[in-house]
Amino acid sequence: MCGIAGFVGAGERADIERMSGRLAHRGPDAAGHWGEPGVWLGHRRLAIVDIAGGSQPMATADGALRIVFNGEIYNAAELRKELEAAGRVFRTDHSDTEVLLEGYREWGEALIPKLNGMWALALWDSVRRRLFLSRDRFGKKPLFWFCRGETFAFASELKALMGHPQCPRSVSSLARAKFFAHALIPAPHTMLEGVGKLPGGHNLVFEPGATPRVVPYWKFRIEPDDSLRDEDALAGRLRELLDAAVRRRLISDVPLGVFLSGGVDSSAVAALAVRHHEGLRTFSVGFREPTFDESSFAARVARELGTAHTTETLDLASAREMLPGLLAAVDEPQGDNSLLPTWLLCGFTRRHVTVALGGDGGDELFAGYDTFRGLHLAAAYARWMPAPLHAGVRALIARLPVSHANLSLDFKLKRGMRGASYPERLWNPVWLGALEPGEIEEFTGFRGGLEELFSEAVAVWDDCGTNDLVDRTLEFYTHIYLQDGILPKVDRASMLHSLEARSPLLDCEVAEFARRLPHRFKLRGGITKFLLKRALRGLLPEEIIHRKKKGFGSPVGAWFQEGLLAPSSRDAFTQRRYAAHRAGRADERLFLWCQLAIEGWESSLPPPPP
Repeated sequence: MCGIAGFVGAGERADIERMSGRLAHRGPDAAGHWGEPGVWLGHRRLAIVDIAGGSQPMATADGALRIVFNGEIYNAAELRKELEAAGRVFRTDHSDTEVLLEGYREWGEALIPKLNGMWALALWDSVRRRLFLSRDRFGKKPLFWFCRGETFAFASELKALMGHPQCPRSVSSLARAKFFAHALIPAPHTMLEGVGKLPGGHNLVFEPGATPRVVPYWKFRIEPDDSLRDEDALAGRLRELLDAAVRRRLISDVPLGVFLSGGVDSSAVAALAVRHHEGLRTFSVGFREPTFDESSFAARVARELGTAHTTETLDLASAREMLPGLLAAVDEPQGDNSLLPTWLLCGFTRRHVTVALGGDGGDELFAGYDTFRGLHLAAAYARWMPAPLHAGVRALIARLPVSHANLSLDFKLKRGMRGASYPERLWNPVWLGALEPGEIEEFTGFRGGLEELFSEAVAVWDDCGTNDLVDRTLEFYTHIYLQDGILPKVDRASMLHSLEARSPLLDCEVAEFARRLPHRFKLRGGITKFLLKRALRGLLPEEIIHRKKKGFGSPVGAWFQEGLLAPSSRDAFTQRRYAAHRAGRADERLFLWCQLAIEGWESSLPPPPP
């Protein structure tokens, strides 16, 4: 796992050293730079596989191609054999970076769909004077870029990109509005005007003198195969795919463990991992607040599997101590408050191992969130409740006492009615967002309308190949919430501790299986992740498979009341919301967290390069 940076056009060695130097936490083991007139590449390395032979930037023997690469290619050994059979000669023992180089030389851009892994890569072709960038299917590894005149630059993080003298520095008002609308920043937007985020499943080609071309090579598109009916066979096949995905991600030349929350997804990963890895270590975070704490379930699974288990507790005092520094260090505002326990989890995990497997992706691929169970209720409400009465219903529900318990009834009702007051294509982003559209206009001054504010969510909804609410919601979660919310949170939290996080449930073969699976195998009779749970029978205790979902959140609602951290902004909107939350009149945890995230990010922006 690494950090990459580079540019074509204006710039010099001091610029690439500054850019890659800001990625030292992503790659503390080594630094490398290469340049020729008008081109520089930089790399920071966290050595995981082929520690002796995987240094970067790496070049082909003739020097025609050079690459910087962040990630892991799990089928590199199979691709290497295929390339050797085609006559390609390798100089390293088993470097996946060299497989990318030789694979590109053999297949060109057709290499990318062959890859099973996570990656952000940049490859410079000295002969064709051409820069090729690629990002993995779901966007696990970040990649930011800008093009200004004849200069094109890229980096793993925004603040590294800002190390280039020509990087734009103006904050995007549209991205800021979208952040409060979604509690994330949907690709291709970033917080900087004129800076892009390459979406997952896309390549980018830049040739000096031409406009960069962003081209999709893969999309998670639900295409249900209605001929699939044999539940036993499907459950068996899913278990085989998950086992293979976990086994691939156990390849490592450094110590490895598993994040274990005690939920279905992480427990499945741990249960499959112990089959192939002796002395497995597992790690979890606990809370003093009972409705958020899952540590007893994690300990139960660890005992069942025989893993060496470690738990640390996150409380208000430790959260208050770590939060300002975390929000300043995280590089891009993160609207998910589980960033806090994720960062703590990654920190103490890194004291024991360098690689950790987790359960991310299961809820998005197999319909695991409570939202999926609420879709039919929202549809019935929208169908039978006349629109003029929505405001009155919401006003009545708003009188319910505020509870900061995890997924409390008042929280679900208030959020549910809020989303259902809008057209169904906007339900999902409005349910998740920190502010409603009218509030965003008041707070940020945005006046672009609903279609522009939620353009990415609308596009996903309208482009879905089926008209089913569950399928459309699954695509929203995979394309937007997973890619631009969950995965950046885990990437930033883990890489701040120089820890590599791997996600077996996002294996490309598992994803292909999931997208062809009719939704009746994902949500049935109120049971979420129906087929996944069936596939895990005999592998995990039944009480773990079927226990009520808590979700990986943190009790920031109660902590804000107890003085976790106050927003520094003195504007009337923020102060009014903060006062209402402290007094228990309203639940403003999502807005307050997002406001703190913006403030922490803005306070930590580096000065312009000399």
